[in-house]
Amino acid sequence: MDDPDERRRQLGAFLRARRERVSPREAGIAVSGRRRTPGLRREEVAQQAGIGITWYTWLEQGRATGVSEQVLEAVARVLRMNEAERRHMRVLADRAPAVAHLPPMSLRPEHVAVLEQLLPFPAAIQTDGYDIVAANRAYRFLFSDLDAFAPDERNCAWLMFTNPTWRGSLVDESLVLPDIAARLRAHAAEHRDEPRWEVLIERLRSESADFRGYWDDYEVADERPRLRRYASPRAGRLTTHFQSLWIDPGRGTRIIVMSPADAASTARLERFGALIEAAPAWTGRDDVVGELAS
Repeated sequence: MDDPDERRRQLGAFLRARRERVSPREAGIAVSGRRRTPGLRREEVAQQAGIGITWYTWLEQGRATGVSEQVLEAVARVLRMNEAERRHMRVLADRAPAVAHLPPMSLRPEHVAVLEQLLPFPAAIQTDGYDIVAANRAYRFLFSDLDAFAPDERNCAWLMFTNPTWRGSLVDESLVLPDIAARLRAHAAEHRDEPRWEVLIERLRSESADFRGYWDDYEVADERPRLRRYASPRAGRLTTHFQSLWIDPGRGTRIIVMSPADAASTARLERFGALIEAAPAWTGRDDVVGELAS
């Protein structure tokens, strides 16, 4: 992704995908008869945004350089973009900074202590690319033992798309899987010069037809809390608030926490916690982070 021509092509594909999802009625355009083009036509976007049709066509073709903030905002308004989509568009247009390529974080004892204090809630330290850096025992055993996986498989996105046990735990698969792909697409643009991201996306595209389809939809999403429902083989049916507590946004590291959303889920997590009380915390991603700092 650290290639201006490729970023412009990605911007064009993203705008085209957004354009095809906005109806003329949403844009305040009166139409009659049948239309062969899904969503809006290019000339309609250009007219509504107050820019030339040639310039907008160049945008979608990846030929436009030096796109101004004013043009981007006008296009975002016509295409009804939310904040996550606006951010993604600006990153691709070099109007918002990418994430700095910093050395990996050092996992410290206090990080592990926070995870343990969150028990019986499942909690883990993850990167914004879903690499699982460390986890308390509730998260470690929630779907299957993380130690059973090779280091390059200890990634939540990879497991949800390719592992039948993890994927089978999703009650709302049709909501969760496209959301994972959408968040990865948003962050991938920000990590444009990091080989680890290119490897992850290519592996997922190669091994999962579902991921490939969602990725090619060009959806993006932010990291706001979600309500998630799981059918854990070990803890049972759970409804949780899935939220991210950022440790170091510059490096994309965060603590993710699944807090129960109802009394039944609370009781099940408490019983589950008692069953695995003797198990240790898990810190298994030395390939992602530095050695545990003393």
